[in-house]
Amino acid sequence: DGVTTAMWFVEDHRLFTYWKNFAPFYDIFAVIQKEPFLSKLKEIGQENALYLPLAAQPDFHKEVPVSSVDERKWGADLSFMGAGYPNRRLAFREFIHHDFKIFGTEWDGDHVLAPSVQMAGRRVSSEECVKIFNATKINLNLHSSVGTDELVTGGDFINPRTFEVAACGAFQLVDNRTLLAEAFREGELATFTSLDDLQAKIDHYLKHPDERKAIAAKGQKRVLAEHTYVHRMQALIDFTAERIADWPRQAVTDTVLAGLPQEIVKDIGALLDKLGLPADVSFPDLVWAIRQQSGVLSDLDTSILFLDEWRKTYVKKSD
Repeated sequence: DGVTTAMWFVEDHRLFTYWKNFAPFYDIFAVIQKEPFLSKLKEIGQENALYLPLAAQPDFHKEVPVSSVDERKWGADLSFMGAGYPNRRLAFREFIHHDFKIFGTEWDGDHVLAPSVQMAGRRVSSEECVKIFNATKINLNLHSSVGTDELVTGGDFINPRTFEVAACGAFQLVDNRTLLAEAFREGELATFTSLDDLQAKIDHYLKHPDERKAIAAKGQKRVLAEHTYVHRMQALIDFTAERIADWPRQAVTDTVLAGLPQEIVKDIGALLDKLGLPADVSFPDLVWAIRQQSGVLSDLDTSILFLDEWRKTYVKKSD
């Protein structure tokens, strides 16, 4: 159809290898790791690979008031929100002597961690995650690994939690990743390189709330300046415009309001406002938006859908 396509592959390419089957078929392939992944993509014919790390959504991942009820339910000296990967299961046994809460799934069957697992290990909603981040003194952020030889791997990709916790203005201890220094400056995150290092820093930062607050504020400032989904989509758009000739192409279609009698323009304009569509929307896009609605169709909705069917039946035949 001549539509430029892009895929944002947000998995570890070593663990999830299905990218090999379809990466060459996209015009743009964005990934959360650099080498050797970028070279591997080139080897299978994907010339337009882009490093595009994850991000936060600042109108959602933000500071929220923490009530006394929220404090009791979500708050802790130390917490972790995420799935029970093997490296985390073993690593977190070292910290059960703390006021430690674990939220998320796949923690069943571990009697040592069971007292720390909250809400019977059910899935935590995105809204609840924000409450956890805000109510916790130290958000523990240990990246996942299916191996247990190294519990703190120091790998390359940066998980979304890193950006989301920071966007909330909350404090985190995150394992030091190889690409982390490109995303954050010195003093904007607190990192650790081993379990011994993590234990020492937990003890230190629990005693120094002012340091936690200062680091969290710097991390939040960096995320809002460089690491939102608006920034990521702009990077994707810029890269696509650079790599794909004559992109973006302006669609050659008549706008809905073009040539309509004045007495109808007002009604159509009100419908466009209701659907959140611009005045220069094309007729096919208007039809699509009407079909996404639920409930009873208005007379105007019905007329437009009837006109669409008429056009498809008769206009195409006459062409």
